[in-house]
Amino acid sequence: MVFKKITLIGTSTESFDDAADNAIDRAEDTLDNVYWIEIDELGVEIASVENREYQAEVTVAFELED
Repeated sequence: MVFKKITLIGTSTESFDDAADNAIDRAEDTLDNVYWIEIDELGVEIASVENREYQAEVTVAFELED
């Protein structure tokens, strides 16, 4: 097996959990063979948004097809 890792950043106006879930849902919807996801960093955007925007940077690992 060979895996590839990519980084995604999920966002939410509600919480870090929702931001991570959004990234995970998008990965599962658009990538095949997703095996695991690691939460790398959490952050909050406050400068250019009306309310807080929670961000979760995640690493997605998926198996490459032959």
